[in-house]
Amino acid sequence: MIYKKAELLNMYNMDLEDLLNISSQYVKNEVEFCSLINARNGKCSQNCKYCAQSSHYCTNIESFPLVEIKDVVEMAKEAKSNHASRFAIVTSGKTPDEGRDFNIELDMIREINKIDGLKSCASIGILTEEQAKALADAGLKRFHHNINTCRSYYPEVCTTHSYEDRINTCKLVKKYGMELCCGVILGMGETIEQRIEMALELAEIQPDSIPINILMPIKETPFENYFDKIDEENVLRTLAIFKITNPNAVLRFCGGRMKLSEENQRKALKTCVEGILIGNYLTTVGKNPQDDIETVKNIGKVILQY
Repeated sequence: MIYKKAELLNMYNMDLEDLLNISSQYVKNEVEFCSLINARNGKCSQNCKYCAQSSHYCTNIESFPLVEIKDVVEMAKEAKSNHASRFAIVTSGKTPDEGRDFNIELDMIREINKIDGLKSCASIGILTEEQAKALADAGLKRFHHNINTCRSYYPEVCTTHSYEDRINTCKLVKKYGMELCCGVILGMGETIEQRIEMALELAEIQPDSIPINILMPIKETPFENYFDKIDEENVLRTLAIFKITNPNAVLRFCGGRMKLSEENQRKALKTCVEGILIGNYLTTVGKNPQDDIETVKNIGKVILQY
């Protein structure tokens, strides 16, 4: 069903339990685990205001070049042992070749594909058509590239590239037959109406997976004081609207989900979220995978395996 903005806004403001009951109609009994390796960190040329890796801000994070392929394989196997069915290489930088590492990244993808039961993912920046084709030829199963926020708010988040740059990459991913993982970061100062816009814009893109991040403010970034831009109830309301608007996409808990109570994380997994990025994130700490395994079991769901 195609919803209008006014309809979704009315739903957003309805009784929370009623809203979650609606979104729960679209949720499967399976939860998909994925994991990642931070394969190149820091020194990014872009000025995304939330990001610890931007060279525009003095966040004092550790920067390092592309990791060894053997490290990727080792972490991928560990992720599989924790029931992950997808594994991503993630690199800082605007484009895959910002570190002149693209051919090595292709080799990493090929090695991940050799691990039985594990599907390869990559989050390596804005693509050219040639790069998208090369990734598909290397056997990449899914490419991750967030819109981060809605079109109308994007200039408040980043000015060194555009919302359209991101949309163009999403189109290339689909053109070359790869699955698309495309999501957002909540709590960056957007309005409720702009959260609705995000949901509708994602529905136009039709990603297979929608990662949901909740801003974890990083000291020395422009958003360092954005601790109170979204509360737990509004996170749940947004998740429900995203699921209702994108019923065929897997909503996935990613960075910042520990800002929700354990009760609300379980509630979301029951009513609107069907995936979890397990382990640590890029520059912030995540949950112990065993805790997620126990949570899925305790709410009566099963972990998806391929």
